[in-house]
Amino acid sequence: MALFGRKKTTVGLDIGSGLIKVAVVDHSKSTPELVRVAITPLLADAIVEGEIMDPGIVADAITSCLAAAGVTTKAVVTAVGGRDVIIKKIMIDRVKEQQARELMRWEAEQHVPFDMESVELDFLILDPNGTDDQMSVLLVAAKRELIEAKVRVLTDAGLSAAAVDVDAFALHNAFELNHPEAMRGIVALVNIGNEVTNINIVEDGVPILTRDLTVGTRRFREDLQRERGLGSEEAAALLQGFDRSEHLDAVLESRGEEIAVGIERAAAFLASSSRSGAQVGAVYLCGGGSRAPGLTELLAARLRLRVAPASPLANLVVRDGAFESLVTDEVAPLMMLPIGLALRQPA
Repeated sequence: MALFGRKKTTVGLDIGSGLIKVAVVDHSKSTPELVRVAITPLLADAIVEGEIMDPGIVADAITSCLAAAGVTTKAVVTAVGGRDVIIKKIMIDRVKEQQARELMRWEAEQHVPFDMESVELDFLILDPNGTDDQMSVLLVAAKRELIEAKVRVLTDAGLSAAAVDVDAFALHNAFELNHPEAMRGIVALVNIGNEVTNINIVEDGVPILTRDLTVGTRRFREDLQRERGLGSEEAAALLQGFDRSEHLDAVLESRGEEIAVGIERAAAFLASSSRSGAQVGAVYLCGGGSRAPGLTELLAARLRLRVAPASPLANLVVRDGAFESLVTDEVAPLMMLPIGLALRQPA
């Protein structure tokens, strides 16, 4: 019998530049349950700056990761992100949803710096029961070629897309479930990946602004090797360990400054475009880079804000054996995105 072939199960597939990650969530009970996770390393440079350079290698890694998770279903939920995805909160005259759908392409032309013929659009009315003359709408635009490229690599791996989400929304799905206290006010969810750090600004539980920085654990490793004379294994051990070191502190000080400035710029843009001028009240970190010893403390001191780790497992029910041979505390920070994808209810 197919272990994960049931209709009430969702498979989240995160195709990263360094790792392929799979999360399987069972929706058959009153609360979602994490059934299984798997992680498969990806050969260096198979994906560079979000572009798949070797589809065959990526497809093989996806197949291996799904097999490791015991997945037999062919439909998965994946996501797109990066500079070719725009998320923007806009105000329009209050109309019914059908009218809004008709207006949205024209509205997008005013706010999205892409050729409208080359994008997929979606939107969400944030205050559907409001009585003001204007309503708040979250506009999302993604270049069609980005989505098509993601679907192609799934096809190469013998899979189909049950849904193609947006990275920021998938991260938010897991964040909302596990950190309900962060759904009030304005907070930043910062996902530090292998090549890219995603900054997601969330206001009262709604992701309203995203920014990507070209800094991540790969840069941390390269700096440790180039500037501090460490070998690749020694550099990786420092980043994945639990103890601070003078080598790591030196690297994190400069790279942490880049991340801090990125957060400040995103917050400043939000404050300048918001009627209330509200400020970011806290920062939550996830992703592999968030584990680097000393980074949380460094960012808290630099930003003068509360900075805390975000866990995709804080409130999520986890089935015994879900992590099998993996060390839960080590891999949990990596799993926010795939778990967020798997939290989507199956159709």
